[in-house]
Amino acid sequence: MSALELHEVFKTYGDGPAAVHALRDVTLTVDEGELVAVMGPSGSGKTTLLTIAGGLEDPTSGEVVVAGDKLSTRSRGQKARLRRRSVGYVFQDYNLLAGLSALENVSLPLELDGVPARRAQTMAQAALEVFDVADKGQNFPDELSGGERQRVAIARATVGDRRLVLADEPSGALDSVNAEGVMRTIHAACRRGAAAVVVTHDAKLASWADRVVFIRDGRLTDQTRPPETPEALVLREVS
Repeated sequence: MSALELHEVFKTYGDGPAAVHALRDVTLTVDEGELVAVMGPSGSGKTTLLTIAGGLEDPTSGEVVVAGDKLSTRSRGQKARLRRRSVGYVFQDYNLLAGLSALENVSLPLELDGVPARRAQTMAQAALEVFDVADKGQNFPDELSGGERQRVAIARATVGDRRLVLADEPSGALDSVNAEGVMRTIHAACRRGAAAVVVTHDAKLASWADRVVFIRDGRLTDQTRPPETPEALVLREVS
């Protein structure tokens, strides 16, 4: 079953000669359990692709379907509920709330969606255990290493019944060892049934994906399925 579908999606900012065509006729399907990496030069539309996929922005035209729901038929409130329940985001800068513990950061989306606090914290603790940071639940973000903060962020993105994980350069601020750990963690989440779309510039990390999609000037130009050497992915990205 598909976790994400984009059908002939266009996104344009502005009008007339100053218009910026961020996405042009993008069609993409991501199945449950699939990890898709998105590669392309800066300004090619990668981040816009994620914001459209997660319902944070509306396309200028085209259709987006998340977990079977057509976003064009949903109100703003309904789309917000869908994001809380079905979509998890992993940001390059972690985006953890400094005043909350790791456990509270992970449980917060559940509590905002109406899950009782005790049950939400039980579910959050289970998510922390999956990503090997269960012993860090009472620590605040500034008490965690970069790798630990990123694993907490991924736990938050996958807690509950999240069907789709969207990650924008999630390893950009990490060293190579922790960066590989991030991709391993997202890969593990997909093996448990979630779908993931990960924007990355790193061909070595993209090789963890089931499929690599290339975008340039707002258009999907090519895709491939690993195994393929990181060097070959770099050549595809710049060609």
